[in-house]
This record gives sequence, structure tokens and C-alpha cells, in this order.
Amino acid sequence: MRLEKCWFCSSTIYPGHGIQFVRNDAKIFRFCRSKCHKNFKMKRNPRKVKWTKAYRRLRGKDMTQDSTFEFERKRNRPERYDRNVTEETLKAIKKIDKIRVAREARHHSMRMKGKKAMERQAAAKELEQDIHLVKAPLALQEDPSLTLPKIKVKVSHPQAENQMEEYQQFRRASFVPSTVF
Repeated sequence: MRLEKCWFCSSTIYPGHGIQFVRNDAKIFRFCRSKCHKNFKMKRNPRKVKWTKAYRRLRGKDMTQDSTFEFERKRNRPERYDRNVTEETLKAIKKIDKIRVAREARHHSMRMKGKKAMERQAAAKELEQDIHLVKAPLALQEDPSLTLPKIKVKVSHPQAENQMEEYQQFRRASFVPSTVF
């Protein structure tokens, strides 16, 4: 995140804020708000406007020499690169890319783990329901091997069976035939 300084009042301009003015000679002026931009257009001197930092420094209101101000300066020095560090960085980038691909493949395989069995069951069910569209009914009667085998499902909860029986008995007992008068 790059923080800029207002040309007029020297306050900090955060990304997405402020106004930028580019003069015909390609010099860029950045302003924190319209107040600074208007004062610049009126050709006011920031050292004579009381609320600017330039005025406060000139009158001795703010610190002019402080080591922390040096951190705010732009550094346009060329950077020296070490070949070994660059080579190791490039190797690390390749290794990280390989790890990322492996993780993505592992994630995909975990997500699709039970998918094939579910698809197979759905296809078998659909084929069982619509087998008459695939084969003629006479061919199915002549050769029963063309049909899919029936799969029996065993209910694992005996309570569910008991509840179902009780419900059916209740329905039979509460059934009253309607009479018309």
C-alpha cells in the first residue's frame, strides 16, 4: 500500500483518496482534499497559509529535524541482487507451484471420492425405471438377463418397522366409512 503526501498541506493521502493534477510539463501534484486543490489553483503559497505543515515548520511550531521524517522520504536507489538468492527464489517458486497443483488435485479427489458410486447408483435406477425405452418389452420377457437385478434394501432400525406397523393399525382402527343422509 503506497501512501502519498499532499503537495499543499503535506498530510498523508491513502489509496483511493484525494485528487491528482498533472501539469503540461508532466509534473504530478497530489492533493488530499478539494480545499488543498482550490488553494493550489488560487496560486497560494503553502508557507503563508496557517493550517499547512510548511507554515508550522517555518514558524517553529513543528519539529523540522527529526530522524522519523527520513523514513517517509522516497528511496530511489537501485537495489543489488545476489545471484544465489535469485536462483533459490526461482527454485522455491517452482516448488511452491508443484505443491499448489498437488494440493488442488488432492482436494478435487477428496471432493469426488463418493461421486462415482453415487453416479453409478443413479444410472442403474434410471435404467431400471426406463428399461422399456431401451429394449422392447417382448425382448425383456424372452431374455430376463437383460433386466437389472433387483437390489433389496435392509432396514437397519427395527424401531422404524414397529412404528410403521403401529401407524397402519391406527389407520385401520380409526377408519370410519362415511354415510350419506
